[in-house]
Amino acid sequence: MAVHILTKTPNGLLGKLKEAIKNGSIVTWLCDSDGDFTHDTDQWKKLAWFRPKVGNNELIFNILKPQNGAVSQEVYAIYHGRFIESMLAHFDNLFTTAYASAAVEPGDLV
Repeated sequence: MAVHILTKTPNGLLGKLKEAIKNGSIVTWLCDSDGDFTHDTDQWKKLAWFRPKVGNNELIFNILKPQNGAVSQEVYAIYHGRFIESMLAHFDNLFTTAYASAAVEPGDLV
């Protein structure tokens, strides 16, 4: 249940994502004080978070559940689909492949 972004510059891409949120270029996501990302729309706000992990030529965003809650299948689908959509809309020239896993992975907290 993670988003995988294949890129030669995972640290650079993560920095550009944070900057785009900070400067208002991306308004549907926010980055909290822990460095985790959550949807920032009324309907989907804070129903889950993504925690970034920099790998070798890969940026992984593991999903985290809210405190005292769980990540529903609908929230999983919305978060993963819309996150990949945002990455494609803003940074398609900085990665080659983006995909979402269907099963829980190490690092996911659901």
